[in-house]
Amino acid sequence: MKITHAAVAGTLESGDVMVRIAPIDTPDIDLQLNSSVEKQFGDAIRATLLEVLSRHEIHGVQLIVDDKGALDCVLRARLETLLVRASDVAALPWEERS
Repeated sequence: MKITHAAVAGTLESGDVMVRIAPIDTPDIDLQLNSSVEKQFGDAIRATLLEVLSRHEIHGVQLIVDDKGALDCVLRARLETLLVRASDVAALPWEERS
């Protein structure tokens, strides 16, 4: 999946997360995380975000995450919504990859 333009998903309410993505000129992933629970769960949040990006073969993006204590399932849902909004696909490919 290719990210073609900037997009935003989520809110800054307690228990939610706001994620922003934009394409960049390098093949890297520039991940910027601001979290109210970063000391306790920062590594787990980063691992979840990078796993979702890897599963959808996303690279060459800047990802800015403002977390307000969102659960793992909320992180995944917000990021997958963001990927659809920032690309030219109508929906994510839900089938498992071999």
